[in-house]
Amino acid sequence: MHRCCIANSVVDDGRQRPAMPCSSLATSEHRPEGLSNNLYKNCLVSFTSAMDPGAWAALALLRGGVGRDLGRRPAVPLYTPEQRRRRDTSPWTLLQGVLAPIQFAVFLVSLCLVIRYLTTGEGAEIATASIVIKTSTLYAIMITGSIWERKVFGCYLFAAAFFWEDVFSILVLALHTAYLAALTTGAMSVRDQMLLALAAYAAYAINATQFLLKLRAARRDQSDTAEKTAAICGRVP
Repeated sequence: MHRCCIANSVVDDGRQRPAMPCSSLATSEHRPEGLSNNLYKNCLVSFTSAMDPGAWAALALLRGGVGRDLGRRPAVPLYTPEQRRRRDTSPWTLLQGVLAPIQFAVFLVSLCLVIRYLTTGEGAEIATASIVIKTSTLYAIMITGSIWERKVFGCYLFAAAFFWEDVFSILVLALHTAYLAALTTGAMSVRDQMLLALAAYAAYAINATQFLLKLRAARRDQSDTAEKTAAICGRVP
């Protein structure tokens, strides 16, 4: 059996030979296995499972810096500069701003009258008249709103910025139209007509909330744009 000694000579079958320099010997740190994982044992964490707590602990280190930025999508402005210019110069924008609060005021009054009839059975005629007025204001704001959308975005309905608002507006319009059809044909009792009006009003309330949130987003975008413009102008000598 061969034995190797670096400090002394090598003894092989009773014969001595000069010792080999240490630099000529290649020593492997790997175990005599097919593959070794020693190179990967110094990693911060081994991503072997989605449930590994060590993996999530390592990812938590990124929360204060790069990780937060990577998980955040850049906000898409509601209007392009040209669309904002058309919105601000269009007379339909002012008309929408006038009709929207009028319709909401009519909605509140009519809602009270409808609830009064459903709870007391009184005031059917005035409640019916209020629903018809509310429906008329809805038609007015839908028609003028479509024209406004055409002037600003280039299409009468379903512009990308207001797609889901327009989808829900169609539902609101359909429910109000169904009420008018029931009132005209007498296919439903007065109480059922009032319940249908309540369903239409509930849809309208959701749709109005959608538009209010979109208006808030538009104002936030405009404020951010103004701040960025001011910052850029401040850097210009």
